[in-house]
Amino acid sequence: MKLTRMKLALCCLALATSSGLAAAQSKPLRVGMTLSEIPTTSGQPDGGFEGYRFTGYTMYDALVNWKMDDPNGPTTLVPGLATEWKVDDKDKTRWIFRLRKGVKFHDGSDFNADAVIWNLEKLFNKAAPQFDPKQTAQARGRILSLRSWRKVDDYTVELTTDAPDSTFPYQTTYVFYSSPAQWEKVGRDWAKFAFQPSGTGPFRLERLVPRERAELVRNSSYWDPKRVPKSERMILLTIPEATTRASALLSGQVDFIEAPPPDFIPRLRAQKFQITSNVYPHIWPYFMSFKEDSPWRDLRVRKAVNLAIDRDGIIKLLGGFAAPAAGAVDRSSPWFGAPKFQIKHDPAEARKLLAEAGYTKDKPLTLKVLVSPSGSGQMLPKPMNEYIQQNLKDVGVNLELITADWEQLRNCRRAGAGAPVCQGAHGINNSSATVDPFSAFKRIYSSGAVPPNGFNYMYYMDPALDTMIEKAHNTFDERARDQWLARVHTYIVDQAIDVWVVHDVGPRAMSPKVKGFVQVKHWFQDMTPVYVAD
Repeated sequence: MKLTRMKLALCCLALATSSGLAAAQSKPLRVGMTLSEIPTTSGQPDGGFEGYRFTGYTMYDALVNWKMDDPNGPTTLVPGLATEWKVDDKDKTRWIFRLRKGVKFHDGSDFNADAVIWNLEKLFNKAAPQFDPKQTAQARGRILSLRSWRKVDDYTVELTTDAPDSTFPYQTTYVFYSSPAQWEKVGRDWAKFAFQPSGTGPFRLERLVPRERAELVRNSSYWDPKRVPKSERMILLTIPEATTRASALLSGQVDFIEAPPPDFIPRLRAQKFQITSNVYPHIWPYFMSFKEDSPWRDLRVRKAVNLAIDRDGIIKLLGGFAAPAAGAVDRSSPWFGAPKFQIKHDPAEARKLLAEAGYTKDKPLTLKVLVSPSGSGQMLPKPMNEYIQQNLKDVGVNLELITADWEQLRNCRRAGAGAPVCQGAHGINNSSATVDPFSAFKRIYSSGAVPPNGFNYMYYMDPALDTMIEKAHNTFDERARDQWLARVHTYIVDQAIDVWVVHDVGPRAMSPKVKGFVQVKHWFQDMTPVYVAD
């Protein structure tokens, strides 16, 4: 009898322990985002890379995904909905992707080659019934090289680029795949699909309240067992104001926030909240117009503005959570090169260059820049821009800040300098990714990337730079390609094309009860291992 009772007690203890773990992981993970709107949920998210983080790679997959489990090494490409990909040795514009078998969309329908073709038509064929211009606007500038596509068999597709492009696999990571069957089920209506979306990702959308919240639940049948979410539910909340986010974390309204304000961090740490950071492939810049009426066409002006900015002061303002920029990529990058123009704080030289360009106290330079109060990778834009405004005033430049919502600013970037949505600005303050060769250079600096084809908002067109970029993309040996990219970066820094300020380190704050978060050196982060313990 005693033995039986002991066994029963041990059994009850085991059940209690296992149920306790389940209960811990069933607590919702509540995330405070910097965005003022829930990113679109129909497949191609808006909201920049914060959108990709929270309604992109959570609910969807790309043909090629990112490895996001090592905080120390660089993130690399891994198989996603494609198990392998290869360029044709005889025709380097032809890529073959072998698709993963057995993958189901959230609605239970099959993922296959027909679904890939349907989704590419959704984005790039205006005559297709499923064509969605809103999703196209998010994807077009991220996969510039794609020219055509065709089904080879049920689990093989051929994608063709307009020219040889060794960076093409990177570009495919930004295209997600929605369920054709679900689109039919909701009446061929993308607006309705957004409330009942169906992807292949580790989370499913259960509830959407625009401008307020999205409630995602675990996809228990996700095709990669290692990435089945630990949390049963993740709730995304729009909290664009930094102090409001931090207050929500302190009061227990949320468990996890992006971009905590620096002045809250000592208090958060004192109360045992977790603070994480890691250097990003990121730049916080001003992209300036090169159109005919722009003062930015003068190299002396471009150099002067770069030299006027006190980057160490901005980093201090951010509580140390940033790194100074000496170009688009940081000095540790194999693409940094050896630029002669040294980006540093030198107000005396800035004044000298401005005088040479014809700007004086009686004839000051005025620059209008479109800025946002928050947004993906924007860090703390209001105090940062006000600090820069004072830096420029000290050398005789009037910086006028035109404030717009994050999506309005992104619409300006997609439309290009001089478009009505840009409100007469000479430039925009839009954080930008340097995560891969294509994102860092071609989609921003190539003549072929001017809107609507890419993100060359500036209308910067330089045949010498175009040649170097194309040389890099036509080089399939990684080391040799890096050497060409270093030449590209050296050139754009010596030409002072942009105002490069700081690199983000992606600070996040979370409750002591949050477990499993591994912050990698990337804009994208894997939320599947993250949960709230009891």
